[in-house]
Amino acid sequence: MVNDRVTLAHGAGGKMSHELMERVLLPEFGNPYLNELHDGAQVSMSGRIAFTTDSYVVQPLFFAGGNIGKLAVCGTVNDLSMTGAVPRYITCGMIIEEGFPMKDLRTIAHTMRQMADAAGVQIVTGDTKVVEKGKADGIFINTAGIGDIIPGTRISPKRVKPGMKVLLSGYIGDHAAAVMAGRHGLELPDYIRTDCAPLNKLTQAMLKACPDIAVLRDPTRGGVAAVLNEIAEASGCGVLIDEDAIPIHPEVQGVCDILGFDPLYLANEGKCIAFVPAEAAEDVLSAMRTNVYGKDAVIIGETTADAPGQVGMRTSVGGIRIVDMPLGNIVPRIC
Repeated sequence: MVNDRVTLAHGAGGKMSHELMERVLLPEFGNPYLNELHDGAQVSMSGRIAFTTDSYVVQPLFFAGGNIGKLAVCGTVNDLSMTGAVPRYITCGMIIEEGFPMKDLRTIAHTMRQMADAAGVQIVTGDTKVVEKGKADGIFINTAGIGDIIPGTRISPKRVKPGMKVLLSGYIGDHAAAVMAGRHGLELPDYIRTDCAPLNKLTQAMLKACPDIAVLRDPTRGGVAAVLNEIAEASGCGVLIDEDAIPIHPEVQGVCDILGFDPLYLANEGKCIAFVPAEAAEDVLSAMRTNVYGKDAVIIGETTADAPGQVGMRTSVGGIRIVDMPLGNIVPRIC
């Protein structure tokens, strides 16, 4: 392949399309399922399954600690994990803009392969389309994923009851801060990077410690505030969190202060919120802290019969303020 950029011919289904697959994508994604190069993959599943799909349009495509490919695989793995599933197979559809650098496509594909390997999943089928220059803003990625539900789990907001503990796996807002820094040319310390990571092994350890976890959720768009409000509304419980318990890096808080954001509303791509029976909270917390992606896990609050459907935060000065559902997308093109 002599081209150093993607052309419309790469999406036309002919020789150059095959070269793109054989020289760029198959070396990264290749496995017995995908190597059939059929219109779909034939895979084996058993029992209850979880199925999810998502699309990724982040801007910029590359940011501190990751890129759009990392988001696509980890986001799909995490959506399955939050249902109580063991992720097994994912798909990959790419819409690529004419003129997109081939080296960037190779980097994205390589990162996707690395994340799939880390999560223990296989990319088994996909599709590639190329559109005219100016029509796709570089590259968009769509994924779908499927996995086996862990026997004995029943993840549902309807199972949340008053008196449960709310657990958070670590520092919030790092992903949004990293993307915003890349977008606006802000300087951040090297350790403030996207938190994007595959959480399936973390959630499996949590469910092993307590199969009776009511809800798992990853606070992506809308952040922690959106997740807590969604669960409060669906369950009919109130949720009360403690401001001092929520881990936020000072540099992330600084970015929020400069740009006028609240960290509770910023997107995360490698964090987990869990609603856990109070008597099992310490066991789940211990299980989380044995995993690299849960080492900073904390209890941030509890559910209550008071103020059903609402989220409140006990502030550092001792008052309680309402944490509302975000009205819109505070930081667009974040994932």
